[in-house]
Amino acid sequence: MSNRDDFLASLRNAGISPDDPAELQLKKSLLMLATGLVCVMSMLWLFIYWQLGPRFSTTVPFVFQLLLAGNLACYLKTRNFDFFRQTQLALFLFMPFVAQWSIGNFITASGVSLWGLLAPIGAILFCGVRESIAWFAAYVFMTALSGFFDYYLADSIAASTHTVPIRTSVFFFVLNFIAVSSIVYLLLRFSTLEKEKAARRLDEAHRLLQIEQERSERLLLNILPGPIAERLKNSSQTIADGFADVTVMFADIVNFTRVAEGLTPQQVFAMLNRIFSSFDELAEKYGLEKIKTIGDAYMVAGGLNSGPVEYTEAIADMALAMRDLLHRDSNVNQMHLEVRIGIGTGPVVAGVVGKKKFIYDLWGDTVNIASRLTSEGVPGMIQVDETTYRRLQNRYDFHEPQTIYLKGKGNMVTYRLSRRSAG
Repeated sequence: MSNRDDFLASLRNAGISPDDPAELQLKKSLLMLATGLVCVMSMLWLFIYWQLGPRFSTTVPFVFQLLLAGNLACYLKTRNFDFFRQTQLALFLFMPFVAQWSIGNFITASGVSLWGLLAPIGAILFCGVRESIAWFAAYVFMTALSGFFDYYLADSIAASTHTVPIRTSVFFFVLNFIAVSSIVYLLLRFSTLEKEKAARRLDEAHRLLQIEQERSERLLLNILPGPIAERLKNSSQTIADGFADVTVMFADIVNFTRVAEGLTPQQVFAMLNRIFSSFDELAEKYGLEKIKTIGDAYMVAGGLNSGPVEYTEAIADMALAMRDLLHRDSNVNQMHLEVRIGIGTGPVVAGVVGKKKFIYDLWGDTVNIASRLTSEGVPGMIQVDETTYRRLQNRYDFHEPQTIYLKGKGNMVTYRLSRRSAG
């Protein structure tokens, strides 16, 4: 791209860089708009002035135009916005007073010094409230100084200057007020519209951020229990808790490996997804905490951070519902699979393992017992340890107790849950 093309591109985008903050972009746009409005209005002012008859020197307006344009070109070349806004504000402030002094006084110049008010107003928009104080003080000083000289030199000025018709003077008083008021209004309107656009963009970004945050929350809650997720977000400390009494259940699909051998990976996934999604719905229904899936095994617990008070009963009800679901719902269980279920009750340690791809998990003898009861169980049956049996015996029916050998535990008396008691 040529230098000319670069210059025109900079002129079109007000010298704004993509890296500029939104506030700085707005200030650059406002100053460019102000420069354009002042140039157009001042030339229009001079043209109308000449059409109405007065023939004052065009030197001051012409120099004003050259200075504004030259300063703008310098800015687009150097991209030094701080220097550009200070010099433009200085031109906005001093040149109207120079024009007024060259014409005569407040009356003959129709209050053209009012244009200097653009400097402190522009300073508010282009620089900031604090920086505008000095510019307003300078404007007040220049106005007072002009008034002082006009007051004490009124007679000599009147004798040495051209007489401006009263109608022309009134007309330009009105014109100057309208022009300055219009520029101020347009600048404030443009600033307000841009800030409203920025506010809408910010609201939209905030809305999208909330959606993403809610999505992240849901993902996190799919991985971790709610209270654990809150602790993990608010603290970097290791999360490990001991629970004196928790009921743990494992469900293992019988002969899954043999069944999966004749299926494609997609079919295997679809089969597991249907079954485990149904188990997830049951866990939510009974207020229990799904811990994880391990291959074709499903682990759930009650009595952890929150959930039903009678969590052992809730686990038993879920186990019965899982077994019945696989027996009666052929849409979920198209391969007519069965599960072995083991339930153990006792103390556990629960916590979040690792720093990446973390998982909430349980450890302890209770977990091992529930796992062993599952692996040594009979397809379609729900096997529980003695602690669980004592807690459920008055509300559920059980088969006769059996003594089985559990790896790592030796012989253990176990009970097979049948159904809820009819009474």
